[in-house]
Amino acid sequence: MIPSYANFGGKIHGGILLSLMDKVAYAAASKHAGNYCVTVSVDGVNFLQPVEVGELVSLLASVNYVGRTSLLVGIKVIAEDVRNGSVKHTNTCYFTMVAKDDNGKPTPVPGLLLETAEDTRRFVEAIKRREFKEQYGREFDNARTKLATEQQLHLLQQERCQLGY
Repeated sequence: MIPSYANFGGKIHGGILLSLMDKVAYAAASKHAGNYCVTVSVDGVNFLQPVEVGELVSLLASVNYVGRTSLLVGIKVIAEDVRNGSVKHTNTCYFTMVAKDDNGKPTPVPGLLLETAEDTRRFVEAIKRREFKEQYGREFDNARTKLATEQQLHLLQQERCQLGY
């Protein structure tokens, strides 16, 4: 990682890492699909540890799940201090990609060959991750629809905010 990628604290900008992860997710998805792929969503972006200027960053990608036209790509980010050999896991996240045909329409992708128990675990975990994401989306939409802000102002009492109206 070079200095121009860093913030004032010498840490690599999260946006730089996200851009790299998006490119790696594209490469993994497109290779599997045999088609152009686009990013639909990014889940689980947690920066566990900072990446420092001068560290060597490796991005490991795996196609964990395939639907009819979509793919879930897991990305693991590793940073290595080449001076002392220390290695740290800095990030793991999941990119949902969709394969597109020459007309820009979603196109079917090949099935995924699960060759190891780890491959199977990742596939099943991706199914559960999708179920939880859908459930959360439904529950949040229901809660937001029913939310009457005026009746929830008591929630602000212990927060660091003040009403200006």
